[in-house]
Amino acid sequence: MAIARLVRQAKRPHGLWVKMAAVTVMGLCFIFVWGVFSSSSSSVTSQRESFEDIAEPVSSSSSHKPQKLRDESKKGGESEKKSKSNGNGSSHSSATRPHSEQHKGKDNKKEKKHVQHKEDKEKGNRQGSEEPQPQDGQEEKEKENENENVKEEVEGEEEKVDHESDVDVDADGGSDLAESGDKDDSEVVEDAEELRKKSKVKVKGPLFDPNASYSWKLCSSRSKHNYIPCIDIEVGGGKVTSYRHTERSCPRTPLMCLVPLPHEGYGSPLPWPESKLKILYKNVAHPKLAAYIKRHNWLMESEEYLTFPQNQSEFKGGIHHYLESIEEMVPDIEWGKNIRVVLDIGCTDSSFAAALLDKDVLTLSLGLKNDLVDLAQVALERGFPAVISPFNRRRLPFPSQVFDAIHCAGCSIPWHSNGGKLLLEMNRILRPGGYFIMSTKHDSIEEEEAMTTLTASICWNVLAHKSDDVGEVGVKIYQKPEGNDIYELRRKKIPPLCKENENPDAVWYVPMKTCLHPIPSGIEQHGAEWPEEWPKRLETYPDWVNNKEKVVADTNHWNAVVNKSYISGLGINWTSIRNVMDMKSIYGGLAVALSQQKVWVMNVVPVHAPDTLPIIFERGLVGMYHDWCESFGTYPRTYDLLHADHLFSRLKNRCKQPVSIVVEMDRITRPGGWTIIRDKVEILNPLEEILKSMQWEIRMTFAQDKEGILCAQKTLWRP
Repeated sequence: MAIARLVRQAKRPHGLWVKMAAVTVMGLCFIFVWGVFSSSSSSVTSQRESFEDIAEPVSSSSSHKPQKLRDESKKGGESEKKSKSNGNGSSHSSATRPHSEQHKGKDNKKEKKHVQHKEDKEKGNRQGSEEPQPQDGQEEKEKENENENVKEEVEGEEEKVDHESDVDVDADGGSDLAESGDKDDSEVVEDAEELRKKSKVKVKGPLFDPNASYSWKLCSSRSKHNYIPCIDIEVGGGKVTSYRHTERSCPRTPLMCLVPLPHEGYGSPLPWPESKLKILYKNVAHPKLAAYIKRHNWLMESEEYLTFPQNQSEFKGGIHHYLESIEEMVPDIEWGKNIRVVLDIGCTDSSFAAALLDKDVLTLSLGLKNDLVDLAQVALERGFPAVISPFNRRRLPFPSQVFDAIHCAGCSIPWHSNGGKLLLEMNRILRPGGYFIMSTKHDSIEEEEAMTTLTASICWNVLAHKSDDVGEVGVKIYQKPEGNDIYELRRKKIPPLCKENENPDAVWYVPMKTCLHPIPSGIEQHGAEWPEEWPKRLETYPDWVNNKEKVVADTNHWNAVVNKSYISGLGINWTSIRNVMDMKSIYGGLAVALSQQKVWVMNVVPVHAPDTLPIIFERGLVGMYHDWCESFGTYPRTYDLLHADHLFSRLKNRCKQPVSIVVEMDRITRPGGWTIIRDKVEILNPLEEILKSMQWEIRMTFAQDKEGILCAQKTLWRP
């Protein structure tokens, strides 16, 4: 009716304005209706796209066929489980799974209810964030194990820290353990800005594309079968004569190729302790190593083996004479009691680590990688802890105040150059009251005077200086002061004390400082007190460890897992396992649980995770910081077992190409070596396919709720 009336009026002479008004009104109505229906449609489309990344909730009564790790239910509401075995034909049932593992999937009930309440509202904005739900048959038959509750709290705190650091971490590696000292400010700002944009959509894990297919090729680097991506120069030519960077420098694109085997082939490493005395030469063969063997008597070639005669070392008179002379000079040095964790600079002679291991001293050898002798590779092949790192301008990947002693044999390092930065770095990581032991064969008067001036300026006390007539070696033993009072007595305050806001534990890509970090004075600071004698320090926690109950719970949890599952339930021959890496260690619980086995464990604390590495050193164990978006500082084929507990789900969106982490695991694992990965099912499913594409043998998989475990073994296959 209204439209007809407008038409009649439009026929009148004054109806022109009415025509224009009608057209305008109809146009506005059309735009309004189109806008409403258009936004609704786009909203629906957005939701449906996001559903593809959300795993369906696992039912406690039916199998979940879309998942590759399928869950099977038993009568009586038992926990869903799956176990399969390949290769040796052995099967692994849930009877081998420890009781604490069965409760692993449970979350704190309050948090779980909160997650369930929000799940329907936030499905379109989350990927991989579902928390495991308890099964019907596991609903509180008895009280939760107290230790497991605390373990969950630890993981919850770590998850909280990860969420809080989403924006600020990735620019340089992680939390307060990394600073932007070696990057341009503009680059850091751009990285942070990019992360701020990404942080609107929470990505809980580097979810691998389940539909991706992988084909591999061999790496074509100059170092060939000994390639270390972040240390070796990948491409040479022209005037480039060096094989190594003077500082850690990773390729711009993550490594997506497989490192070849040695030219002469690769043989299974000799088991421990036989490897202490001999190793297969072809596994570590190198032209420079062959020349080195001819000039030294502590290692020699014998048929297919490289042998290490007992009590032979760089020190004439034998390594035992050398160690005994140190104890005679400083009686307070009691190897294996108050001296437990030692850093050996240069790794010139692994007989030092071998002899100290017999005295219950854990020696971490630092291969400086500034030559082609590759003695750190020899140490790792023998079964001794070692890590590769440049030692020039940046801090070493260790926390402050943790090493009981530092040793440098045949030391030719210019400690006094560049304002004494290198020695100040030793001062940072050396425990207050700790010992710096330096032996030199050829003393230079100028260098000796410069070293004397430098050590006096940082208040190191010379405890002993002896020229050994038998060993023809001059040995000096220094001791770091135990308090700050002596620093105030210096006439010249050079080097100065570091500023209060200077974090001594920030190490990742952080340049060395020309200042002295104050010595911890309060009992709430790590390094303020000397630890208990070994082995008491393994289970004794100082006052500065304010979460002792969580450390105890972590230890109890991994003791249960190792004793009831890992030792006998995975098909691993532990007599062939010596070098172990915990890729995401918290308190060193796995290392403690494996202490009864003949292994040593490298405890890696990711730079984006809470800083618990000082606690690990306090317990008499070794470890280092690392960013798993980059290559690890070790040679290929050096570890027998890699353990990753929720490493991938905690990395979130920090790594550009998460598959490169698996490539790195393949690089550092020995053929015949193992990996144990515990994570969410949505991560383990595609991860299993990636390992299969590398011809790893999947020995066992297990799934409960949305959590799972994957155990695989590397083969000799190369593309």
